[in-house]
Amino acid sequence: MYMPKFPAIAIFAGLALTAVSGFAQDAISQPQSQPRTADGKPDFSGIYEWPKAISGERGGGSATIFDRNKFAPFKPGGEAFLEPRTGNPRHDEPRDFCLPAGFPSGMLSANAVRFVQNRAFLVMAHEFQAMTRLIPLDGRPHRKGIEPSFYGDPVGHWEGDTLVVETTNFKRWSLDDYFYKNPKEYRMHSDALRTVERISWKDAKTLAYQLTIDDPKIFTAAWSQDFTMTLHPDWEQMGIFEYVCEENNRCPGGKCGN
Repeated sequence: MYMPKFPAIAIFAGLALTAVSGFAQDAISQPQSQPRTADGKPDFSGIYEWPKAISGERGGGSATIFDRNKFAPFKPGGEAFLEPRTGNPRHDEPRDFCLPAGFPSGMLSANAVRFVQNRAFLVMAHEFQAMTRLIPLDGRPHRKGIEPSFYGDPVGHWEGDTLVVETTNFKRWSLDDYFYKNPKEYRMHSDALRTVERISWKDAKTLAYQLTIDDPKIFTAAWSQDFTMTLHPDWEQMGIFEYVCEENNRCPGGKCGN
């Protein structure tokens, strides 16, 4: 059997190869470095799936995505948050009349969303209802003297590598689509709603997305639920589909056909 002339060197080389191999395996198992903007912040630009509840929680679309077990206790009278369907289609499903889904309901719809980010803004362009949110990233305060809106007034700031988006100044509107599961519980938020989104990379292809609901007219405290959003570079070729409210509308005026 062949014996190396320099066994010590051979042993050292073998150990080195083992170490390099182990390092390579570790490198493969570690998440790839995440993209960053010119100012060094995490760059979330890309097309994502809608937020999905993390393992072990309910989820799968805005009809079930908020787990009622997450809710803080109601304040006295806060049960008004749960409205039954009334038979009035403008109340029961206002989107049949091309009214906006609003936030957070629209964010939770089962449609793609594109993030476009630069130093000054994060743009969330949703496929659903062509909903677009323009979020300043410079830490500015909320605007004053503006009318309440379906999507509120968002402002963002950075806490390390986590983007924190606080939104206020909402119209009173629906929280989610739970009324499709239980017609007696049309979940509404009040005009005092404040939401906080915390967005960060969980791994190379997944965002951690935490949404906090703070509605002091309804709940005794703020409450949160954690979600993930999966990056889909494979959707870039097709991009975001065009959404036109009345095109192929099977339920004009709330009267559904085939």
